[in-house]
Amino acid sequence: MNSTEDRRIIRTKEAIRAALVTLIEAKGFAALSVKDITTKANINRGTFYLHYKDKFDLLDQTLEEVIKDIEGIILKITALSTADFADTRIPTAIIVRLFQYVDDNAALMQAIMATKGNYALQSKMKKLMWSNIFEKNCISLVKREKMLVPGEYLASYIASAHFGVIQEWLDRGRQESPEEMARILVNITFHGPLFAAGIFS
Repeated sequence: MNSTEDRRIIRTKEAIRAALVTLIEAKGFAALSVKDITTKANINRGTFYLHYKDKFDLLDQTLEEVIKDIEGIILKITALSTADFADTRIPTAIIVRLFQYVDDNAALMQAIMATKGNYALQSKMKKLMWSNIFEKNCISLVKREKMLVPGEYLASYIASAHFGVIQEWLDRGRQESPEEMARILVNITFHGPLFAAGIFS
């Protein structure tokens, strides 16, 4: 396959994904059909089926691509040292990248969160955190023998809380910048929700 064919495939998949996002926003995933997608993307059904089995496969592949992108950002956090965490500017910079990714792909993220992809995305991130932070102990400052709660619950809490903040930001129209959202999330994560609420200071 030459580079021209590669670019054509990329453009076709981008058109299909854009059609998927637009149609989910307009009528919901359950109501849309492959014909809706091909019409919106201005392609024939044969072209669609070269790349995807059906609309569910399209959603699954799209979700996997988003998960891979987010995973690449989150894994940068697991590579940080204790000293890096002491200088909160370093983890904050990585979280800015996460919010920038969400901002750049806002319509796609909202479409995913309006489908089963919301649960799948959170579930994948919980497993990622559990595997890299607690099982592999990639972050050197995490000492399992000193933990006050089981790691599985902590990983679930962190993933759910973070995606809750991202969902709220999307629902509110992304009024704050990625930098401001990163500061908000770092404050909650590093100091806890009660501290962030002003109960403890």
